[in-house]
Amino acid sequence: MSGALNLWRLFRRKRTAVIGLVVFALIVAAALLAPVLYPEDPGDMVAAPLLWPGEDMAYPLGTDPLGRDIAAGIFHGARSALMIGGISTLVALAIGITVGALSGYYGGWVNDLLMRITEMFQTMPQFILAVVLVAIFGPALSSIITALALVSWPPVARLVRAEVMSLREREFVQSCYVIGMSERSIIFGQILPNCLTPIIVTASIMVATAILTEAGLSFLGLGDPNVVTWGAMIGAGRESLRSAWFLVAEPGLAIILVVLSLNLVGEGLNDALNPKLKMR
Repeated sequence: MSGALNLWRLFRRKRTAVIGLVVFALIVAAALLAPVLYPEDPGDMVAAPLLWPGEDMAYPLGTDPLGRDIAAGIFHGARSALMIGGISTLVALAIGITVGALSGYYGGWVNDLLMRITEMFQTMPQFILAVVLVAIFGPALSSIITALALVSWPPVARLVRAEVMSLREREFVQSCYVIGMSERSIIFGQILPNCLTPIIVTASIMVATAILTEAGLSFLGLGDPNVVTWGAMIGAGRESLRSAWFLVAEPGLAIILVVLSLNLVGEGLNDALNPKLKMR
């Protein structure tokens, strides 16, 4: 408990981080309340098309060219964005942490093999690779999450590898060898818990990147057609950009807010968890 309070005390020193946390909490609340506030299908046509924001208070953010409620799309789109970003990041972390831990701990040919595989993924632009993977597997939610995870894990692997290489020669690790602890217990029970700080900070940025990448895929028509996403809303509204700019501006603002808030939270966590910055 005292550790959590100390972390919060250090985190709140950075006002922008607190603002980011508040904004992100509001977005999470919107995602959780979406089925309550808008229980109907957000893809249903519920009103006259192209109502401007404020024109009809029953639809405060207006309607799109098909008469769909934009507010319902924004709220349900928050659920999609957070789910896709969160799950893909968890999968990417699982892959990257495993690869980085094995590579950094064992070294030798294991390190060479795993790092060559990592470099192979890093030679291709992430977004282009995601487009190719989704095009191959099909525009389904599972394939999008898989594609985002496969393009996101290499930086995590390199980060964990560097941390493990610096920790494996420490005295507390050497004492584990002496008492006969298994290698699995040493890696996952002793070394990796001491690598959590940079992993947590990186994870917050990875979620933001995954949300941006998914929005780009949906904008290009590679998103799941059965799921409402902010990128798909922007893509559908781009043809009416001159006559109804709010169709693009509203979901675009939602993307900006969630990505900016996650980046601000990541900076705050970095300042709070970084031992050198703590001393300042």
